[in-house]
Amino acid sequence: MGDRAAEIRWNLRGATADKEKAEIIESLLSDSLGAFELTGSNFTHVADRKQPLGVNYAFQARDYAKNAGDMLLVRPRVLGSKSSGLLETNEPRRFAIEFKSPVRDSDVFDITLPVDYEIADMPPAVDVDFGFADYHSKTEMAGNRLRYSRTFEVKDVSVPVGKAEELKKLYRIIATDERNTVVLKRRQPAAETSTSH
Repeated sequence: MGDRAAEIRWNLRGATADKEKAEIIESLLSDSLGAFELTGSNFTHVADRKQPLGVNYAFQARDYAKNAGDMLLVRPRVLGSKSSGLLETNEPRRFAIEFKSPVRDSDVFDITLPVDYEIADMPPAVDVDFGFADYHSKTEMAGNRLRYSRTFEVKDVSVPVGKAEELKKLYRIIATDERNTVVLKRRQPAAETSTSH
């Protein structure tokens, strides 16, 4: 909804072929995935601005889990980046940081684990609130699935220059969380027992 939907709707105005429409989604995915194949996509409520714009897609990302010896490394944050390198400069900030609008983004990713692997290590939860913005994330097990959930909220559209260092710290915390991985280890086979009579 809002600015994000308006931007995608604007891009769709010039996209007449299915390939052009698919490229809009591929550009969203390419920011987070090194290699993937889009296997299906469509948009809903493109012309009806009273309804939220729907962006539906399916994709495959081969080798998403990375081998590390007998372990697998999986990034639970599959898509989307909330961090920014905007303030990573040696120049002192002279003006307030202006956001387009207040934002509240929520993500939930469920990853089904291979049956022969179990969790060896999970990243810690993140809970930070700087007043003008906050960020919360957690990784947990839900049955045989790994669940990563997070919320990022920008409450003030203008962050004064005096709080630029706080915003830089928030972005760094988010960037670290987005890079975190879950370590999976192969399950040990159940010990066999034998009896003799």
